Amino acid sequence: MKVFVTGAEGFIGSHLCEALVEKGYQVKALALYNSFGKFGWLDSLAPEVKEKIEMVHGDVRDPFQMKTLSQDCDAIIHLAALIAIPYSYVAPEAYVDTNVKGTLNVLEAARANKVKRILVTSTSEVYGTAQYVPIDEKHPYQGQSPYSATKIGADRMAEAYYRSFDLPLTIVRPFNTFGPRQSARAVIPTIITQLLAGKEEIKMGALHPTRDFNYVKDTVQGFIAILESDKTIGEEINIATGVEISMGELAQELINQINPNAKIVLDEARIRPSKSEVTRLLGCNKKLKELTNFEAKYDLASGLAETIAWIKENLDEYDVNRYML
Repeated sequence: MKVFVTGAEGFIGSHLCEALVEKGYQVKALALYNSFGKFGWLDSLAPEVKEKIEMVHGDVRDPFQMKTLSQDCDAIIHLAALIAIPYSYVAPEAYVDTNVKGTLNVLEAARANKVKRILVTSTSEVYGTAQYVPIDEKHPYQGQSPYSATKIGADRMAEAYYRSFDLPLTIVRPFNTFGPRQSARAVIPTIITQLLAGKEEIKMGALHPTRDFNYVKDTVQGFIAILESDKTIGEEINIATGVEISMGELAQELINQINPNAKIVLDEARIRPSKSEVTRLLGCNKKLKELTNFEAKYDLASGLAETIAWIKENLDEYDVNRYML
């Protein structure tokens, strides 16, 4: 099977391409066009992996290009998106163009080219603050940021293409993913980089919200398990651990591991609007386990250890003195 991966140059996308190659898939990897000819994190993969990936530049916002690039592929895994919640407050139209219209273009390309499978990537943010836990796939949606609103829109467009055109589609909904190659706009690398840089005061936003963290290698195996199961067609499926931790507890765990002398300080710039902050996420993974053979291999502690080790070796990739939206 030849798989077309959008957003392949990013954090999750690069790990997914790597895992697909290891499992023997043919991979065409789409990276956002740039004048430097760079392919993001794909450029950092081992040569023996990279040589097996067909890397192309493009933009999901171009419908003609999506049809052209995917016409020789059996499956599409659509990851490309604008994802930073704080940036969605200042550039909401860009999120509509990429997340909603971009998804529409990929769906239409899949329909036109009669692909055998398509996975559309959602996010746990579509649920908003938990109305009950664990959050299963029947939980109501709540757009608490422009980002989450556009992902709700993209999900519902995907559902419409399944119901209207019988597109063999699955909506994949990872809860918070972390691990090597994640950008500094996410909480775990933000804390780790500050600690590894020797800072004694670790700047944080709100400490009470909880999240359900997936290690990236488990997340991508979840994607592959969903791709390989016909039972998942037409479904929306969480990838979650069923374990939650607060931001304050997470920060303290990392402080204990890296620099016990550090302390947490509040940074007002990192506080989200009160009605926009999702205060609790704790996912249910029952459907994933029922419909696939997926079993997580990492717990939070082992995933954090691998992440710390990787960031320590790649600290020059981060600007620890700047808050990234």
